[in-house]
Amino acid sequence: MLDGRQLAATMSVCSDGVSSSDAILLATAGYDHTIKFWEPHTGVCKRTCQHQDSQVNALTFQPDRTLLAAAGYQHVRMYDVNSTDMSPIINFEGVSKNVVGVGFLRDGRCMFTASEDRSAKIWDVKTGGLHCQRVFQVDQPMTCIVLHPNQVELFIGDQAGTIHQWDLRSDQHDKLIPEPDAAFQHIDIDSSGRQMAAINSRGSCYIWSLSDGATDQAPVQITPKRRLEAHTRYGLKCRFSADGQLLCTTSADHTAKIWSTKDYSLVKTLEWRNKDETQRWVWDCAFSSDSKYLFTASSDEQARLWNLETGSVVRTYKGHTKALTCLAFSDHD
Repeated sequence: MLDGRQLAATMSVCSDGVSSSDAILLATAGYDHTIKFWEPHTGVCKRTCQHQDSQVNALTFQPDRTLLAAAGYQHVRMYDVNSTDMSPIINFEGVSKNVVGVGFLRDGRCMFTASEDRSAKIWDVKTGGLHCQRVFQVDQPMTCIVLHPNQVELFIGDQAGTIHQWDLRSDQHDKLIPEPDAAFQHIDIDSSGRQMAAINSRGSCYIWSLSDGATDQAPVQITPKRRLEAHTRYGLKCRFSADGQLLCTTSADHTAKIWSTKDYSLVKTLEWRNKDETQRWVWDCAFSSDSKYLFTASSDEQARLWNLETGSVVRTYKGHTKALTCLAFSDHD
């Protein structure tokens, strides 16, 4: 097992070549109305922020790593990463139900959200939460949202099993329905923009090949590639590794599974057990930038760091008092 210094060195190197935990950001949240910031290499909680009035459904860092966005019931709240203040500095309101997904365009000026109120929205971050620039409406509650690396197309899942493709250039949209009435819980696109994965409530994970999708071309074309019977219970998350060689899926079956994107064979099943205890539902996951480690967040109130070569738990993050539903991780500038 790696010690703290080895882990920090492996996971992050600053621009001056000196390893530093300051270059590594980890935040977790769930049903206890708090957001915790951690030192990933020690497991020490550095700061606890309050998230009153609702659970946290999703977390993400702004690209410049100065703000953390937390999606909850009827709002998104922004927290200053470098502050000691426990309260949010910006509140985005104007949705009527759960915000289920949140992210940023690469320049950090705009934020996108998806909600159970059936709308996806583009927000001007610079106006402090007052200006929703654009809205895309569907006829079912939304469940997830992801931005293509081309920065001009959003893919949105809904509870009816539809994936909507929204082109921000033309405001045109298309959709695909691979398995009707099986809600898509999460969608991810690899960093090259050539593969998309989506996992649904039945535990099936669909893989598509994507065309080039350059910003000056027509919308990305989607070609079915594979269907994985990834889990026997409710699927929760799917995420590609930074190098695009691995895919992680998580589920209510108490496991996170690692798949090779070369042939989509199962590489490893990550399951934590201690006597009669398990990690229960694995709600979220995130790869390190070198694709050698994986963070998971689970219903047993804990986050874990896994060594993917050995399949062992390197570190456990304890401190929450209710189920964890999401995490955000960044180990590169």
